[in-house]
Amino acid sequence: MSNINKIKQKLSQFNINAMLISSPSSRLYATGFSSSAGMLLVTNDDAWFIIDSRYFEAAGQAIKDANVILLPKNDRYENQVQALIAKNNLAAIGFEDGTVTYAVHKSWEAKYGVELIGAQKLLNELRNVKSRDELDCIIRAQRLSEQIFWEILPLINANMTEKDLAAEFIYRALKSGADKESFDPIVVSGPNSSLPHGVPGGNNIGNGFLTIDFGVRLDGWCSDTTRTVCVGQPDDEMVKVYETVLAAQLAGIAAVRAGINGAVVDAAARKVIEDAGFGEYFGHAFGHSIGLEVHETLSASPISKDILPAGAVISAEPGIYLPGRFGVRIEDTLYVTEDGCENITNLPKNLMVI
Repeated sequence: MSNINKIKQKLSQFNINAMLISSPSSRLYATGFSSSAGMLLVTNDDAWFIIDSRYFEAAGQAIKDANVILLPKNDRYENQVQALIAKNNLAAIGFEDGTVTYAVHKSWEAKYGVELIGAQKLLNELRNVKSRDELDCIIRAQRLSEQIFWEILPLINANMTEKDLAAEFIYRALKSGADKESFDPIVVSGPNSSLPHGVPGGNNIGNGFLTIDFGVRLDGWCSDTTRTVCVGQPDDEMVKVYETVLAAQLAGIAAVRAGINGAVVDAAARKVIEDAGFGEYFGHAFGHSIGLEVHETLSASPISKDILPAGAVISAEPGIYLPGRFGVRIEDTLYVTEDGCENITNLPKNLMVI
């Protein structure tokens, strides 16, 4: 079943007779077509994708389950949506209240003259569950990012800066066929590795931990992986921290299954870190969902109320960060199943010394 037809089937659950989709990632989910502009209106019986001349021909070739409408020159998307609403006697329109600004919502309300109902949850519920075909797309992105990781690993040396290594990843991602990186790569070394989302700097990579958090976007789908390696030999404390993070990750992964609360998964990993005496140094969540965006709506955090569905794709990324000294994070990507999960990351997790 196409994703547009899946949206049609859920409209009645939200007491709406149409869904207006405006965000790039949800347009891509629904139509399979990527563009920087456009609006999609889906009703119980039909669907229309409104697009300007830049994308009109390509959209007509790519989109099979919606009527592709050319936005007239000097016209506005909202005018075309208003005409469709009037023509089809639509009264209750769902919209993406998670992405549409208050100002845009108020302008739509005044223009369309119909009830606008927040229905972000409709799209979230659909996008949270990946089909096997969608999982295969994520796996292809994952394999490409892993290939690039192996390519850049031998390049690391004392004369290379964090920015140099980040640039190598971006360059090789594009050269290898990725759409682009799925987020700005995090490359932090030595004392900077204690910064979970540190920005690559101009300092040379020296001895100590080097954390590389990386991913690519391929055909719209994202990958997300982190590996912490050691430049030179680690001391006993560094080894202990690394082994604690790895044990915590494995404990969290073992807790994952369909129907479990994300907070329970986080707690399984967090307990390992707390029992080792590093609890105050793990400040972020165990994981988040991944798909057409690198951070989607599900989370495995201490305050999460999300129940993980079968088919969800989530990260597994605990860490320990000792301020001003060093940090360690290990991140894999998991596909949630009824009785556990499949780890789609294909990189070793033993501490690599380079």
